[in-house]
Amino acid sequence: MQQKPAVTSVEIHELIAQRWSPRAIDPARLVSHDDKLALLEAARWAPSCFNDQPWRFIVCDKSTDLASWQTALETLVEKNRLWAKNAPILILAVAMANFTHNGQPNRLAMYDTGAASVSLSLQAAALGLVVHQMGGFDADKARLVFALPDDCTPMAMLAVGYQGEADDLDEGFKAAELAERTRASLDQRFYAGKWGEGIA
Repeated sequence: MQQKPAVTSVEIHELIAQRWSPRAIDPARLVSHDDKLALLEAARWAPSCFNDQPWRFIVCDKSTDLASWQTALETLVEKNRLWAKNAPILILAVAMANFTHNGQPNRLAMYDTGAASVSLSLQAAALGLVVHQMGGFDADKARLVFALPDDCTPMAMLAVGYQGEADDLDEGFKAAELAERTRASLDQRFYAGKWGEGIA
C-alpha cells in the first residue's frame, strides 16, 4: 500500500498528514455498515452557519444497492469511471441553497458541505479507509437520476473504500498515484493581516 505522508513545514496531526486521495481502490474489500455510518456521523457533526447543516449525502453502496451504485458511477466522466468502478461506495455530496429556518439564500451552504466532506474524509482516514472526492461528474445528470430538488447543488462525488495497489491502475493514473504530494508554500496562500503579505 502506497504511503504518502505530507511533508509539512511544521508538525501537524498524523491523521491530517497521512490523509490523501488515491485512485487505487481495492474492489475486493467492502466497507462495513458500522464504518459507513461512522463516516456519515463524522460529517453530521461538521460545523455550519446557524447549525443549518445544509449538506445532503446520497450513499450508494455496491454491496447493498447495486442499482444506485451503478447510477452514481454512470454520472462520472469516463476518466473517473476507469478507476472509481473499484470503489465499493460512491457518495454524492449535495448543498441545499436556502436556510431551513427562514428560507433565505444560504451563501455558505457550499462551504459548509465542503466542511462536512472533509470531516467524512478524516474519519475515513482514521478507520483505514480512503476517500477520493471528484468534481468530474455530470451534475445535471445526477440531478435527474437522483431526483434532486431544484433548490440544491450537486457538489462532488466521493469514492470510498480501502486503498488498492498502484500497479492495478491504468498507466495514465499510475504516475500520479506514485508522484510526491505537493502544496504551495504557506506564504503563497496564507496572508498576514492584508492581501498578498505572506505569513512567516
